[in-house]
Amino acid sequence: MTVPGLPMAVPSRDLPTRVRIHEVGARDGLQNEKATVPTEVKAEFIRRLAEAGLTTIEATSFVHPKWVPQLADAEQLFPMVSDLHAALPVLVPNERGLDRALGLGARRVAVLASATESFAKANLNRTVDEALAMFEPVVSRAKAASVHVRGYLSMCFGDPWEGAVPIPQVVKVCRALLDMGCDELSLGDTIGVATPGHVVALLAALDEAGVPPTALGVHFHDTYGQALANTLAALQQGVTTVDASAGGLGGCPYAKSATGNLATEDLVWMLRGLGIDTGIDLGRLVATSTWMAAQLGRPSPSRTVRALSHEDTEEH
Repeated sequence: MTVPGLPMAVPSRDLPTRVRIHEVGARDGLQNEKATVPTEVKAEFIRRLAEAGLTTIEATSFVHPKWVPQLADAEQLFPMVSDLHAALPVLVPNERGLDRALGLGARRVAVLASATESFAKANLNRTVDEALAMFEPVVSRAKAASVHVRGYLSMCFGDPWEGAVPIPQVVKVCRALLDMGCDELSLGDTIGVATPGHVVALLAALDEAGVPPTALGVHFHDTYGQALANTLAALQQGVTTVDASAGGLGGCPYAKSATGNLATEDLVWMLRGLGIDTGIDLGRLVATSTWMAAQLGRPSPSRTVRALSHEDTEEH
């Protein structure tokens, strides 16, 4: 239960009035779990997220079970949640994955590219250009079927093998994904090393290259505690789509230094204080993440979840 009137809303003129949260907990969050979560639990998690007001919930990934065994139940899970009144994007790594997704009626898909050669090799076993070539028929076929396509771009701010990633390098791959036909891009800070000035510089360079903030989402990890600060910097530059994970679930199985995603509850608390509408019931969202943490057998790393669930315990 939230405290009435808190946080106090203090709007700012340089910020959007509404932000769309792209919830990634059920896919990006659960794929990093050591134990496989039962399909029924995943479906209930997604349903509870929708009931809390989230309108975009990334449901699963149609990858080969060998690579991400935690999401091997995509065919079983998707039909269990497809009746929800929420957009349910799914990750598709190649044409085979696209075939599986389209066969189940998916209307939103995503491809996952890399800004660096090292991560492209580790995650896709291809060079950056080879990966883009692999995505071209995926994107073109999806668009021909009137399916929305999101392009994820990993390692936009730093790479565990290569270190700092030159901004022009990131811009080049972003431009290639848009030219390919992607409807939107998500800029990934996969290992959480971004800082606000870097965020502003990248967004400015992208804007100059014809990639406006309206075509972008941001995906920050909180490895160094910078996710909210980086999100605020992005909002000030006109970005209105932010990726987040309920309860702060997730990381990246191919980048061991990556820790959890930005927690959706922490983001909602900040946005509420800035007078920015999300359409999300924070109390229901906290209850959902508390429930999911119990299923996983550990407390949520989200500070807002911990603060508000502790408050509930004290009141009851």
